[in-house]
Parts: sequence; structure tokens; C-alpha cells
Amino acid sequence: MVKQYISDLKQEFKGYNAGKLTKDILSGITVAAVALPLALAFGVSSGADAAAGLVTAIIGGLIIGLLGGASFQISGPTGAMSAILIGIVAQYGLQGVFVASLAAGVIILLAGVLKLGKLVNLIPTSVVMGFTSGIAIIIALGQVDNFFGTTSVGTSALEKLWSYTQVGFHPNWQAVVIGLFVVLFMIFWPKKLNAKVPGSLVAIILATVITEVAGFDSLAKVGDIPRSLMLENRLDLFAINVDMITNLSSPIISIAMLGMIESLLCGASASRMKDERFDANRELIAQGVGNIVLPFFGGVPATAAIARTSVAIKSGLQTRISGAVHSIVLLLAMLLLSGVMSRLPLSALAGVLMVTAWRMNEWHGIRTIFSRRIWTGIAQFTITMAATVVFDLTIAIVIGIATALIMFVWNAAHLKVETVHVDHERVVRLNRMGVAFTDEKASGILITYLNGSLFFADCGELKRGMEAIDLKACRHLIISMRGVPAADISGVQTLMETCAAIEKQGVRISICGVQQSVRTFLDKVGLTEQVGEGSFFANASEALIDSMTKLDGQQSA
Repeated sequence: MVKQYISDLKQEFKGYNAGKLTKDILSGITVAAVALPLALAFGVSSGADAAAGLVTAIIGGLIIGLLGGASFQISGPTGAMSAILIGIVAQYGLQGVFVASLAAGVIILLAGVLKLGKLVNLIPTSVVMGFTSGIAIIIALGQVDNFFGTTSVGTSALEKLWSYTQVGFHPNWQAVVIGLFVVLFMIFWPKKLNAKVPGSLVAIILATVITEVAGFDSLAKVGDIPRSLMLENRLDLFAINVDMITNLSSPIISIAMLGMIESLLCGASASRMKDERFDANRELIAQGVGNIVLPFFGGVPATAAIARTSVAIKSGLQTRISGAVHSIVLLLAMLLLSGVMSRLPLSALAGVLMVTAWRMNEWHGIRTIFSRRIWTGIAQFTITMAATVVFDLTIAIVIGIATALIMFVWNAAHLKVETVHVDHERVVRLNRMGVAFTDEKASGILITYLNGSLFFADCGELKRGMEAIDLKACRHLIISMRGVPAADISGVQTLMETCAAIEKQGVRISICGVQQSVRTFLDKVGLTEQVGEGSFFANASEALIDSMTKLDGQQSA
């Protein structure tokens, strides 16, 4: 993997010159302009503070970007991760977040070393869309307090929302005005301008100016941002104990799973945008290292971010130098503009996150499954989204995948068993091939067609279909399996049992049209041994010819 990394670096920087460096610098500055308001907002929304978000974007963007699986990944705090972290902060404090990040980083690192990057492909698209939308809902609900200037209680978004029935809902209209201004500004900011100057950045600058000029003193502000990468509140190794790790086991898994899923999906999408190979396993190693390091500086968990990555590519990114420039620009902003950033109203950042949450949804995919009434996709999406909001990400993913598997089995469990007599047209065709075949001889032969997967969910249907065959005048039963793409041990054993019962009635059995993968499995389970190697044929015609040969031989004897 190290050799491949060095080889990729050589290829990436082959022919690197001043022109490409200029493009990387401009791209990095553009991404930093997009990342700055998001880093502040996600830092606050995670339950930490704006400084933690900045540190995460700076260090995470630098370390993960330099070690990553491609030239284009831009990592930092994300809305999806913030949705998980706010509950951890409420229950375990920031030390809980730091410990969970460290442990999750180790898990992600091991996943990369063990080359588990392809596992993300096992998660259905509808499930991914479902928990993305669920996270978007959590982010939006989590910003109600900051947007409206209210106060709620509880650890989860739903608990906070429900608490308004007890503590009351009393909006601060100054906060609402600022929040709405940011939302509307971002919605109506021209897309062409947004490619050069992010609407979110302009919106929070104007919102801050309005707040200061109008004298909105009752608004909650971001607060002090230290001019240091080593935050005062960071991981304390001496605070770690077995009980803490045990209690944090579920959040650790959630952070690790989200870090892997979000980073790999981002990489796969950006890889197509830039037409560049993406090494999923090396990306996991980079994400693992980054999340192991971040807690020691006071940062929150980071993942690759599709919004920032796509902006980088569209802005002319050439190499991973662009990501490094993005981190340097954010560091300069932290050192030079911390006084200004401390005056940002939280309601303005809440407005940014409200719009971000809306845009997180994969609307094109959602419209597709609903407009075309793809019921399996709708069910997977809806169930996963609801589970994400009600439970947590880990449980939501498990529920989503379980739902997908159940629906796959349900849809696949449509084995058709159809038994027919040998028709006159087939008799004529065989006669043309020189086979002495007549309708009278064909009357004692039946062909049973199996269509569908032969597995546990179909055992009942298979047994009913085989037992329904009228064997009174049948001397030879040909079972055609050309329509069976897959089989499991339950299905094959059921077929073996029914074949044995039929053979006991003096009926000869032949099997034809078996696909190679299915045939290998039949050999392993024992069906081949039971009916005999000579009972297998490429197609029904060959089985019929063999039947006629044996029948003529018996009549001659």
C-alpha cells in the first residue's frame, strides 16, 4: 500500500508546474471560503464550539488530504457527524467525544489495513438516501434553539422538540430575523456567483454587520475563538477508563461507520467527477489517522465532505496541495480574524445549517423512487430515515440493511413450477433431427420448468408444485433448471426429497439446463450423486433423445 501511495504521488505530480500550483492555490482559497462558515456552524452544532470546528477543518483537512486515497478529498466537520456528536456531548461531555473519536479512528484505520473499503457497496442506495435525509432532519431540529433564540432540554433532537411543550416556546424575534435573512439570502444568491463567492460566507458577514448596526444585543454569539491549534479543552488520556469505553461503544461504532460511509461515498462520487482512480482502503487509513490525531488538539471527528470536495474540483483542483492550501487559509483566518468571528450570531449559523440540511437530501434520487413508485426503495428510504431520527445511525443502518434484505427475499421468493407434456411441435423437431419419436412415446414424458431462485423462501412453493404433478402415466420426468440463477442448501435439499419420492413411484428423473454455478452447488449438496451424473443434460431436447434411446433399448430387450 505504501509503494502504491508513492507511485500515485509520482503520477499525481508528474509535470507539476507553476500553472498547476496557481490553480491549486486558487482552488484551496475558494474551498476555504466555503469551509469557513460550515466549520464554525458544525463546530457549534456538534455541541462543542466554533473553535473545535475550525481545528477539525484545519488539521483534518491537512492530514487526511495528504494521506488520502486520491488527490481531491477535502475533509473536515460535517453535518452528519454533528448530528451524532450532539447527543454524545449532552451525555458524556466533550471528553466523551474525544475518546469516541480516538477509538473510532482506530476502527477506521484497521478497516483500511484489512482492506474493507468495498463493504460500503453492500449498503443499498435507498438506505444511504434514507439516513442522509434522517440526519438532515436531525440537523434542522437541532438548530431550532439557535434559529429562534429559544431554550430546550434533552439529549436528542426529538427530546428537545418535545420539551417545548413543558418549558414553552418563546422566540427571540431578533434571532428569527437574522436566521431568516441568512436562509433567504442563501436561497436567492445566484448560482453563478456562488461558484466564486459562497453565499453562506456573504450571508453570515452581512448578518453580523446587521446585528452590530441594528444593536441586536440580545442575540447569542459564537464567543471567543482562541488563536491556537491546541485548544484548552482537548483529549485527556488520564480520563479514559474501561467504563467510559464500554458506555461509549455504540457512539464509537456510529462515528466509525459514518466516517467510513460518508468518506467512501464522497470519494466514489468525486472520482467520477475528476475521472481519477480512488483508493478506498488508503482513504480509510487516512481517515483513521486523522481522527486519531484530532482529539489531541481538541477537534471533533472528521469525514470527507462532498460539498467541499466538489467545490474544489470545480474550482480547478490539480493535486492534494489544494487541500493543504485550504487548511492554511483557515488557519490564517483563525489567527487573524478570531475577533470578528467571535461576534457572529448563532442564529446566522443556524440559518446556514438549515439550508445545508435541506440541500443534503438527495432530491433527484428521492423523486425518482417516489414518482416511479418503486415500493422497495420507498420502504427502505422511509424506514431508514425514521430509524435515524428516532434511534441512532448504527441502529438505522442495521434496520435499513435488514429491511433491504427482507424485501429482496420477499421479491425473490417467486419460484414458478410449471409442468407440461411434450408438445407435437417438439416431436416434429426431433424427428427432423433423425430421432424416432412419436406422440405416443411422448405421452409418457413430462417436463417441469423451474423459474426463480431455489432457496429457503421457496421451499414450500417447490414442494407444492412437485407434489401436484400427475405421475399416473408418467415414465420419465425432465426437470428444466435453466431459469434457476441461484440456489441454497434448503432449496436443493427440498428438491432432493421430492426427486426421491418421485423415483420411488418408478419414474425416471433427468435434470437439464443447469447453470454452472448452480451445478457446482448441486454437486456439493449431493443431488448429482442421488440422481446420477448421467441424468444431467444441456437442454430438454438432449434429455428427450436420451429418453427415446433408453426406451427403444428396453423395448428391444
